[in-house]
Amino acid sequence: MSEHLDVVVIGAGLSGIGAGYRLVTERPGTSFAVLEARQDLGGTWDLFRYPGIRSDSDMATFGYAFKPWLGDKTLADGSDILAYVRETAREHGIDRHIRYGTRVTSADWSTSEQRWHLALEVDGEPRELTCGFLYSCAGYYRYDRGHTPEFPGIADFAGQVVHPQFWPEDLDHAGKRVVIIGSGATAVTLLPNMADTAAHVTMLQRSPTWISAVPSRDKIADRARALLPAHVAHTLVRGKNILRSQAIYQFCRSYPQQARKLLTGLTTKILQDEAAVAEHFTPSYDPWDQRICAAPGADFYKALKHGSASVVTATIDTFVPEGIRLSDGRVLEADLVITATGLELLPFGGIAPKVDGVTVPLDEQFVWRGAMITGIPNFAVCVGYTNASWTLRADLSSRLVCKVLEHMQRRGLRSVVPVAPEGMTPRPLLDLTSGYVQRSIDAFPRQGDHHPWTVRQNYLLDSMLTLRGDLGRDLAPAGPAVSDGAGTQAGSSRSLASTASRASVL
Repeated sequence: MSEHLDVVVIGAGLSGIGAGYRLVTERPGTSFAVLEARQDLGGTWDLFRYPGIRSDSDMATFGYAFKPWLGDKTLADGSDILAYVRETAREHGIDRHIRYGTRVTSADWSTSEQRWHLALEVDGEPRELTCGFLYSCAGYYRYDRGHTPEFPGIADFAGQVVHPQFWPEDLDHAGKRVVIIGSGATAVTLLPNMADTAAHVTMLQRSPTWISAVPSRDKIADRARALLPAHVAHTLVRGKNILRSQAIYQFCRSYPQQARKLLTGLTTKILQDEAAVAEHFTPSYDPWDQRICAAPGADFYKALKHGSASVVTATIDTFVPEGIRLSDGRVLEADLVITATGLELLPFGGIAPKVDGVTVPLDEQFVWRGAMITGIPNFAVCVGYTNASWTLRADLSSRLVCKVLEHMQRRGLRSVVPVAPEGMTPRPLLDLTSGYVQRSIDAFPRQGDHHPWTVRQNYLLDSMLTLRGDLGRDLAPAGPAVSDGAGTQAGSSRSLASTASRASVL
């Protein structure tokens, strides 16, 4: 007999620990486990170890709503975030529910049994587990492989090549000539942190990225913490930052030309070099077509002004023993090349959900309220925002899962599944033009063209709408009913195949 739990959460990162908190506080008595393939919690913040790794969202909103962030940096270091997640798990007893070294290799929903059958690999040994509800908090990045293009001649390079996702603990870049390939958030973080000790750091970009200098400290937050209780200050600063980030995003999307002018103007003011700004820091795309990179305290630009770092905008011809030869014939000499060329996306941590032994085609499904998936009963995923702190959306998803569990218990339902209306226009789940998104987004479920099938990038609207509404109108039973505790029967005995014809009513 395999062990059975009410809920299984996949992933013990920032989202998984947040999900555990909501289950403990909003669904007391629910039996659950958080399955983590690695040997420690933290997810991204435990895996990535490159110099200077930090959040790219302010910590008042990137941290949990229920636990004030007390650090003094607006964008926190990865080690501080990891300590914060560990402390949260310990304080609320979530750590006692985590099972490390446990990888989910397959997940199959049984309509007849009304439960998930999970095949696990526990420290290399096969195991089984069943659960009533499965919640994937594994994010959408692939942890075992990053994106690295095939560079011609790379085998001839005499130096060392490193991908940031797999940073060697003993790597010493002091006194070395470093070339960072890429211009995303990782490259923008690496450059100033390596420039202090490297002989020189060059960021080689194929095309410019929007990079915005932001304050390294929030003076209003500092003042609020000094005068008010921690939770009061946290609530006020969190609200301020949510409004500010949403206003900036809406401004950029509504007035792209003015946003371009503002960003280039601020960069020119820092660098005092209009030609450099035009060549290296004025992208062809509009702000927030891709995520804007943050440079706390303008550290990125200060490294350039100091002369310890530089930016080159060009394409690669080939690697040569002494470095990288560009298409224009120049050679960037290097001892160390860092391929900050992006990540790979992977739906649900690589799990391909099945229903009655048949793999569900994810690219044909729709996402309901940003969390549950059509065609897959008792299943939810945690997908954060791309234009704001991941945790804002993640916490809403976890609260929605608790609300769905409450709805099922109250109505005596053993399973529910969202069913999309016919004729809905599909749209990509993530509406970004970034390369890492475009390479893999076709493997993900779609969003629709109206609520509750859209995945908005607007926390203010989501906070008002995600948890409201009659779930009974949105979710169809996906199997036999159970008693609702009052002597009546709730739900439906129809099979999942028959419920697929039902359209949700809004």
